[in-house]
Amino acid sequence: MSEVVVRVENVTKEYAMGHTVVKALRGVSLEIQRGEFLCIAGPSGSGKTTLLNLIGCLDKPTSGRVVLEGRDTSKLSAKELAWVRRQRLGFVFQTFNLVPVLTAYENVELPLLLLGVGTVERRRRVHELLEALGIRDFAHHRPDEMSGGQQQRVSIARALVTKPALVLADEPTANLDSETGKAIIELMHDLNKKRDTTFVFSTHDPKVMERASRVVQIRDGLISSSETAM
Repeated sequence: MSEVVVRVENVTKEYAMGHTVVKALRGVSLEIQRGEFLCIAGPSGSGKTTLLNLIGCLDKPTSGRVVLEGRDTSKLSAKELAWVRRQRLGFVFQTFNLVPVLTAYENVELPLLLLGVGTVERRRRVHELLEALGIRDFAHHRPDEMSGGQQQRVSIARALVTKPALVLADEPTANLDSETGKAIIELMHDLNKKRDTTFVFSTHDPKVMERASRVVQIRDGLISSSETAM
């Protein structure tokens, strides 16, 4: 029987824009199973990034709830939410979000330092991921000494190093050329299969959707379809 990692229950999200209320999500319900390679797809402004932010505990819903590994995240304190983000979630951003003064090794190591993981275990995990992602030779390079694709691999390694329950990737191929973007998606798909890591993407990139185990289409703040790959 499949294990549900995330359950989104009738979630709405509204933002005040001056005197106007923008309804980004209008009652979204979704279950994400452990080990899925799930794509949340839709045009710009459809609500897909808002949904990803709610799943990632970066924001709270106006109504409804997001349950992550059995925890109702709307009832957690700021301190508890920070713990969940550090321990149970990994993030991959389209702009990479690497610390510019740190090397690839140090960027990947940083989440483990924040968690107080010991030196030997930190070294083992970082080296294992740098090797798995094909960037061992760039361990001592800073972001400005690496290509976009190499930086994104470092970002993926950083997301995986804490062994999260869920990796959230917001438009991870948006700032990459088509060939590099395809290689990054294939890499994440391979990690999904080998490590049974759950990935959730926000994207409108067909390359991502082609590799997804399920594509959830969102439009005007509502889920319009959910299709499982054959």
